[in-house]
Amino acid sequence: MKDALELRDLTKVYGSLTALDGVSLSVPPGSVVGVIGPNGAGKSTTMRLILGLIRPSGGTAIVLGTESWRSGPSLRRRVGYLPGDLKLDGGATGHDTLRYFGLISGPVDERFRNELVERLEFDPSRRVRTLSKGNRQKLGLVQALMHRPELLVLDEPTSGLDPLMQREFIALMREAKAAGQAVFLSSHVISEVQHCADHVAVIRQGDLVRSARVAELRDEAPRSVRLELDAPLTAGQAEALRQAGLAFRPTDDPPNTLRPGGAATVVEGQVSGSPVALLGVLSRLGLVDVVIEEPDLEQAVLGLYAQAAPGMEVGRHGR
Repeated sequence: MKDALELRDLTKVYGSLTALDGVSLSVPPGSVVGVIGPNGAGKSTTMRLILGLIRPSGGTAIVLGTESWRSGPSLRRRVGYLPGDLKLDGGATGHDTLRYFGLISGPVDERFRNELVERLEFDPSRRVRTLSKGNRQKLGLVQALMHRPELLVLDEPTSGLDPLMQREFIALMREAKAAGQAVFLSSHVISEVQHCADHVAVIRQGDLVRSARVAELRDEAPRSVRLELDAPLTAGQAEALRQAGLAFRPTDDPPNTLRPGGAATVVEGQVSGSPVALLGVLSRLGLVDVVIEEPDLEQAVLGLYAQAAPGMEVGRHGR
């Protein structure tokens, strides 16, 4: 099965600034790829290159089997696009706007369009200038989805949406995937990518620093561990925990790593990868309670951001 989208060493240079540097990535049909990166990382530039809105300095973007820069309107009708800076005619109503985009996109199933409007709780009778940021975003989502495109390219698609609508968006992405559509999206909400994407690409300063399945990247993230013991931790027990992969909190003072917590001794730390070896050691301790948290995609991504050049704002997400 051919990929719906394939980026081959995609590069974009503006004078002395390299906005995108040799990015290679693919999106098969029936999959969701989420792109994450700090502000100015190159995510929106990548999307504009995919749509053929700007010309690459090097490499190619193959969209549904065609090089995007050389494509025409017929290819664009097979793609649904939501830009991060959606600009609409303020004097038009939602109905007018959807009719206009319907003419551009090609045949639109009115029943499906109306279903999207209802699910996103959007009032199409209102003029665009009166809409809040969230309602303009809903209008943008309807126009991108309503013609059931083979490929969806969505830049910060839930920006301005409330938590209930964010949940509805995730449901729509799962349905699109089940229908065989390919989705390429960027998001500043890492948990959103974790819930709807199969694959995640981390871009930093124009470079693709990591590309992996969501489950793989999440499993690399450290798990927080909290132990309550019925007696102080001995030096031998502390060493056994270290050998099993437990890294104690930097504020602790090994080998004691003790914190009194009522009748129990509290030990806190992190373990990366599988906790199976740690569980073997814990079974030999006098445990009162144990908490091992699920690994989080956000922790893995922030770890990649932390490797950034000096001066980068770690933990900031955007276009």
